[in-house]
Amino acid sequence: MQFKDVLVDAAFKQKLVDLAREGRSAHAQFFLAQPGSHALALAVALGQYLCCENPGEHDSCGECPSCKQFAKLSHPDLHLYFPNCTTKSVKKDPESSLFIKEFRDYVLQNDFHVDINGWLNILEGENKQASINSRDCSDILHHNNTQSHQDGCKVYILWCVDRLYHSAAPKLLKTLEEPESNSVFILISEEPDKILNTILSRTQLVKIPRLTDADLSEKLQQTYPDLSPDEASDIAILADGNYNKAMHIVTDNEDQRVLLQQFEVVFDSVTAMAQRKPLVSVQYEQAQTALAEVVAAGREYQKQYLQLMLRMLRNILMMNSNNSGLLKVTHQEQSVLDKYRGFIHLKQISVMTDLCNEALYHITRNGNSSLIFTDLYFKLVNSLEQPR
Repeated sequence: MQFKDVLVDAAFKQKLVDLAREGRSAHAQFFLAQPGSHALALAVALGQYLCCENPGEHDSCGECPSCKQFAKLSHPDLHLYFPNCTTKSVKKDPESSLFIKEFRDYVLQNDFHVDINGWLNILEGENKQASINSRDCSDILHHNNTQSHQDGCKVYILWCVDRLYHSAAPKLLKTLEEPESNSVFILISEEPDKILNTILSRTQLVKIPRLTDADLSEKLQQTYPDLSPDEASDIAILADGNYNKAMHIVTDNEDQRVLLQQFEVVFDSVTAMAQRKPLVSVQYEQAQTALAEVVAAGREYQKQYLQLMLRMLRNILMMNSNNSGLLKVTHQEQSVLDKYRGFIHLKQISVMTDLCNEALYHITRNGNSSLIFTDLYFKLVNSLEQPR
């Protein structure tokens, strides 16, 4: 993996290269990743650069034997550690080395766009708690006390280090503080609050910047040539810098369109009833049909619907507060929002947001979905009938 192939801000990548060229890279770094970022790819690219036989001013050469081994994640001085647990094939004493082939295949097949849920699905650990365990830590200590295979740098990457088993973590403290020469540790996580402070204090924090909507849109058009610029832009907005989420939206784009249609039907009915318009304009039956479709689609879909409603309420507030620059909407969503310009105000939206969050809570607690959504409909109507 070369830096040029990593989906991260170019200036940020160059800064890492410059530090490596000048010999100022910290021996223990903590990559604070954003959800859906290319953090693992960035860590491997840095390791590849450090081990490259002919590094350039901007990237590794990509042609030397070391680079070719890194491209396959098979370099003998690249040590990968990741959450693992007992499975059908590994019934006792799991450790990362026992799953290395499966992990390499998962990472390479997904072009390094990986997340913990995807890996756990591959692992099929039957809902067990996967962790980087004491055997992994012992393996790190063993390799750190041996000479590198190619007389160069030894690179240790701990992916999802927030799952480092707490009783095992103390084994690494001295090594992180005083590693063998030419050893580089890169710890990756999206959840720093779950990591022991004694671990964090021995690393240099590297904050990976969030992907911009423009960068994400450009990448989507390269990956999915059939996407129009407007479609790619809309998906980038919905993904909010998370490329993994963007890929899921591409495959589920029809669901997003239907969700918006269902929101529009229900919200048009709610606002019409609140204004005491004629019954024919309220279209109550159509609204209840839309809600019945949401209920029939299952709880995950119901949660997506409520999350869309919450986001649309926020955007209505921004639009009506003359803060249109803060809107995060697709082209289709904008056409829906325009109908409510100036109609709903801060106090009402605050109440409506609380109602949606309450409904979301009851859905996650396995409440009766039909009753929850019917109740929500009338409570939303009532909130709009109150004084502004």
